[in-house]
Amino acid sequence: MLKKFYKITILPFTVFLLYLMFFGMGRTQYEDHVIRVEPLFATLGFIENTISWFEIIKIVVGNVVMFMPFGFLGWVFPRLQGLRENILFFISAIVIVEALQYFTRLGIFEVDDIILNTFGVFLGWQIKRMLEIKFTKFVVE
Repeated sequence: MLKKFYKITILPFTVFLLYLMFFGMGRTQYEDHVIRVEPLFATLGFIENTISWFEIIKIVVGNVVMFMPFGFLGWVFPRLQGLRENILFFISAIVIVEALQYFTRLGIFEVDDIILNTFGVFLGWQIKRMLEIKFTKFVVE
């Protein structure tokens, strides 16, 4: 039951997420190409310079939580059942998306985003594994 629901919703969710990454939340095209490659410094700087806890949670936690569903990709693509395969596939895909943000100037290529998004996939994969072990009846096709 849960696998069927996932298979139906992952494509629309992915399209929605791509919309947010390129056009959502008042995003406009940057004047210059922007790239941030120093891991964690951009995120720590953002946290230090942001007054609103809501903004910090929305951006930092959102970059993790919104990507957790991709930890379940093994339900759609059996080759991605293992953690290593899933993570490697996701890193390849998210680097392409980040590069597209850079080249279109509709976002910033940030290593921090890749790290946070990948951590979200890792957490999602762990949840998938737990569901498959503890709630087998609800996970089955």
